[in-house]
Amino acid sequence: MHNYLDFEKPISDLEGKILELRKLATEDESIDTGDEIARLETRARDAMAEIYGRLNPWQKTQVARHPDRPHFNDYAKTLFDEFTPLAGDRKFAEDAAIQAGFARFRGQPVVVIGQEKGHDTKTRIRHNFGSARPEGYRKAIRVMELADRFGIPVITLVDTAGAYPGVGAEERGQAEAIARSTETCLNLRAPLVSVIIGEGGSGGAIAIATGNRVYMLEHAIYSVISPEGAASILWRDPTRARDAATSMKITAEDLSELGIIDGIIAEPVGGAHRDHASAIARAGDTIAAALEELSGLSGDELRADRRNKFLKIGRQIG
Repeated sequence: MHNYLDFEKPISDLEGKILELRKLATEDESIDTGDEIARLETRARDAMAEIYGRLNPWQKTQVARHPDRPHFNDYAKTLFDEFTPLAGDRKFAEDAAIQAGFARFRGQPVVVIGQEKGHDTKTRIRHNFGSARPEGYRKAIRVMELADRFGIPVITLVDTAGAYPGVGAEERGQAEAIARSTETCLNLRAPLVSVIIGEGGSGGAIAIATGNRVYMLEHAIYSVISPEGAASILWRDPTRARDAATSMKITAEDLSELGIIDGIIAEPVGGAHRDHASAIARAGDTIAAALEELSGLSGDELRADRRNKFLKIGRQIG
């Protein structure tokens, strides 16, 4: 049974009726429910296509945060072979919110970095809900520097509400770690391709997303602050998150029009949480095309490409 969002009630009602009919048919084989189930399935598909074809920014925020949405580990298991995670920042501790290591992507050696949110209470606590501490970003820096040394492409999968804002994280230099990670991205002489797979929140996201190519899944969000945080600052009322989401231009469509991202990866109808395999495969195809496009550039050209990309964003928005 799906975890339905509030705007999905028409879908949940229809799929609920389908389940009831299937149960009835199982209990009494003399009852033929095939035609009615087929009719309801068609109505459910049509309702899903209609609803997901006109999601507003707040509804997209809910989809981006859906607990059943595929996370970093799902992508790592499906897209990459021989993924070997590295632990620790060689300075303080291991941070499980950021996963980083070496792998093979369609036969090519790559470095993979991303935030993992966890899928149940135990794993969410272990991964700190995808909100990294300074040592997570310092681990990312360490792994990116290895990639730079050996000229290995870097793929980052972004999914975080933001960096962890706790006192201990601030005492250990959270802002400096984020800035250094962003700087390392910009200075890489290897290709860097980033995909926002869920939430791309604030500096915690851009610290590993300052890439040559940045893509978003269709229902992902990317913002300087969460809608709730923006509402708290602007109106001192976090319940106005819906208004903030609309004003902040956080959807893939908005950011594509603004030139912040390089493309949108279409999701299956009903969102990535309904069809992990298809969503992950589409992301993989986009990453492969981007790496192929960047493969002919030298290290200096890759750095210049990345630098000019982000300078251009500043010039056209500023």
